[in-house]
Formats: sequence, structure tokens, C-alpha cells
Amino acid sequence: MSQNHIDLLMAVIAAGNEVDPSPFENHRNLYSKIDSIPFGNIPWQSFTVTYNGLHPQKAPSWMGQEYKVYFRDIRAVLENQLANPNFNGHINYASKHVRTKDNEHVFTDLMSGTWAWNQADMIAEASDDNDSAMFAPVVLGSNKTTVSVTTEQNDFYPLYTSLGNLQSHMRRAHIGSVSVVAFLAVPKTDKVHENSDTFRTFRCQLMHESLKVIMSPLMHYMSEPIVTRCADGHFRRVIYGIGPYIADYPEQCLLACVVNSWCPKCTAPLDKLDGHMCLDHPPDLVFDAAQDTTEMWDGFGIVGDVLPFTTEFPCANIHELLAPDLLHQIIKGTFKDHLIDWITKYITKAFPGQAGRDRLAELDRRIAAAPPFPGLRHFYEGRNFKQWTGDDSKGLMKVFLPALVGLVPDEMVHTVAAFLEFCYIVHQDQITETDLKLLQVSVVRFQQEREIFIKVSIRNNISLPRQHSLEHYYDLIMAFGAPLGLCSSITESKHIKAVKEPWRRSSQNNPLGEMLTTNQRLDKIEVL
Repeated sequence: MSQNHIDLLMAVIAAGNEVDPSPFENHRNLYSKIDSIPFGNIPWQSFTVTYNGLHPQKAPSWMGQEYKVYFRDIRAVLENQLANPNFNGHINYASKHVRTKDNEHVFTDLMSGTWAWNQADMIAEASDDNDSAMFAPVVLGSNKTTVSVTTEQNDFYPLYTSLGNLQSHMRRAHIGSVSVVAFLAVPKTDKVHENSDTFRTFRCQLMHESLKVIMSPLMHYMSEPIVTRCADGHFRRVIYGIGPYIADYPEQCLLACVVNSWCPKCTAPLDKLDGHMCLDHPPDLVFDAAQDTTEMWDGFGIVGDVLPFTTEFPCANIHELLAPDLLHQIIKGTFKDHLIDWITKYITKAFPGQAGRDRLAELDRRIAAAPPFPGLRHFYEGRNFKQWTGDDSKGLMKVFLPALVGLVPDEMVHTVAAFLEFCYIVHQDQITETDLKLLQVSVVRFQQEREIFIKVSIRNNISLPRQHSLEHYYDLIMAFGAPLGLCSSITESKHIKAVKEPWRRSSQNNPLGEMLTTNQRLDKIEVL
């Protein structure tokens, strides 16, 4: 609510009740009361980063600029989450193995996966002082967002954090489970220099150095426990660790220091992403990268000028920690940007002119004819969206398969069917070992059936990073549990409360300072 609307509301309340005055005189009185709340007060800090490399004779403007990063004490943010009484009964204080009556391993939350279990083992083995300590994974997520196309400062780069011990349904519901911990700098330059190696390297270095500073308050407590109050009122000895990082594909490349179009998780060759070669990055590969940058770039797709921020922290490997991203890899990526686009291109190519337009119109009519049913969305105009959202794509996935039958070759229908089988499995809250076997079968079927798009000359190859990511879901689910608890839709929906609504409330003239204050006030209200 804007300041003027708050003043108006207080005046209306006061005018309507002469005996009992309004709770606040005006917006200033309201804000001062909120600011005086002692709980949840984690002040914003900042540091400045500048380019310290060689300046050419006609240096671009970005080399002389200062880039300010705003952040809060991440340890205090996580301690607030851990002590939040609303989370009592929804926090896993230890890693766990969940099994069915038939002794099948069930993967649910992050703490049910093998990664948390192995991390807890390593912590216990590192020192006798760590016995009975609680392992607290730090889930991170970042994604640049645009609030307006008409203002000068329209891009913001929030960094979010969430306690990995929280059960997945609490993280998806937010309720204080996802907190904005920093606003990263967004370096910009003109079209001439934006693709230069120097600028791209600086942008990557800026992010990793910023993350090192932001995460530094936790460094000491990644090897030695700290006594912390928990949601159930008990105090526990806590050891933190860098957990899964939620990011879309461009962000994953930036985090993994990997060249665009390569896989950020494995060393599969650039032109073999459509195969089954998924070899993990050797632990010392990033250090070797600094010795021979050309060889690392050409041979492994690694940007050798930058070391990932995780190299500074114990038991952390960014290639291992990149979380599965259902929204951008599966829903928007493979389904919307690939399958729907390829099928549309096939119909247009195989049936030129009016015949192709008639087939596409028939496809839209079939989609629009889907009967009303709980959980099904009605698409009145078929696929014709002015702007696709993740919800649009998820709704279309439920009705797209039957609409295809008879309009395209059976192999294309089988491709979509195999892909949807994969989708239904990875969208479950609980995934068993049997489900994982079916997942692998659906991936193999999908890879076999999609060859039809090469046969009909829609694609020359299918060496695509987002489709290649399907190969990693089996291991990622075993490591981190069901992917729904680590999807980028969690951070994207947080943009509304943390970025977009505070921006609308601001003067929109250098608004970041006002947005930081709004976020701090919201945190104080949430603690009450």
C-alpha cells in the first residue's frame, strides 16, 4: 500500500470512530512503529567492486564504474529461519533414509537424499567435536529479474537463501522459508563490448567474488559447530554447509564457470550432449583450468580465468550442487521451446500453405475442446498465448498429447508421450526406487523416439543442454530428493514479494534503497 493510501485509510478509520482513534496517525507513524520492532532486524550492508585489470587506451565505461553489492548477514538470516516457531514439526534435524514396507528407498525432501547423508558422515568423521552436531545445508538461488521496460534501473539481481532442513512443502509455500539475502550488482555496457572476453570474464568474477563475501560469515561454522536455537525451542550444535544452488541454465553456466552450450554438471563433449556420456568434473579440474585456459575452454568448455566461489569452502563442488530445474529445463525448455516449436515447424514444412494452417487450427480446436475437469485448464484459443508463462506450459502439457494424434507422425506422438511420463514422475512429492527405474526407461524411450525430428529434417542434431539435463535427473533425485523442493519457480515467485512489489511502492527513482527498507520491514512484521 502506498504512503498516500495509508494516510487515507487512517483518516477514514479516525472519521468513522470518534471514541476509538485509528491505530496510527499516518504512514510515518506506522513506519516508525515497524522500524522499532527489535526482532528480525538484520541490517543491510554493502561493499563495492571495481575492475582492477589493464585499461586499454580507449577503455569502455564499465571499466571505470563502481559496482555496489548489498547484502545481509547470512548467518543471522538462517538463524531466524531455524528459530521460526512456525516451522516446528516441519524441519528435519538430521539426514534420513525413508523406506516403504517393501524396503524401497523413498526420496522426498533434501535431507532424505544421499548427498545430505554423505555430508553428515564427512562432518562426523572430520572431528570428534562434531559428534551429534546438526548439519544445516544452505540452499541458495539467484535469478536476474526485470520490473519494467520504461525505467533506467529496471534489472535487479536478488540472491535468496533457504534452510535445507526445511521440508519441501514449506519451502514452496514460502512463509518466511525463502529470504532475500543480497542484491548482486548488474554490470552493463554497450553493444560493442558486451560480448568481449574481458567483460564476460569480469561479470563472472564479480559474481563469484560477491558470493564469497556474502557466504564468508558461515565459513568458520562449516567446520566447527555453533549453538543455535531451533523451531522446537531446543538449542542444537549446528554445522553449516553450502547446499544445492537453484538457477536456470545461463545462471548455471555462470556459476560453474562453463562456456555457454556446454553441460554445467558433467564433461560431456559439446557435440555429444544427445548421448549417454555423463562424466563428473574431476575435483582438481577447476584448478588446472587456471594453468591452460585455452585447453580447458576447447576440451572441457571451462572458463579458466575464474575459479568458482565454492573452491573457498569445505566439502563444496558447484558442479555437484547445481539443482535440477523443472521450470526451465523441463516445462519451458524441453516442452515449450523444443517439442512444441519442432512440431509446429514440422506441420508448417510438411503441409505448406493453407493445409499447414488448417492442421495447426485443428490442433488449437482440439486443445480448446478439452472438457472441464478439476485440475485441467481451459485454453479457449489453443496455443495462442500473447506471453507464455510456466503455468501456461504446465496446463498445456495435460491436454497436448491427445490433441496431436492423427495430425503428426506416430513417432512424434510417442516422443511427447515418453517425455510426459518423465514429467509425471519428476513432479511427484515422493519418488521411490521403482519410480527411478521407470524414469530411466522414459528417458531412453524419449531419446529414441525424438530421432524422428532428425529424420524429417527439423533438426540436424539434438545436442541440447536442456534436453541433456534429463540424463542427470536420476542421480540428482537420489542426491537431493524430489525436484519440486528445489525448482526455480520457488525463487521466481519470491521475486513478487522481494522485488516487484517493493519496486512499485518506491518512488522508482534509484529505488533500490527504498526496496531494501521495505524488505527489512516485511521481515520484522513476519517475525511477530
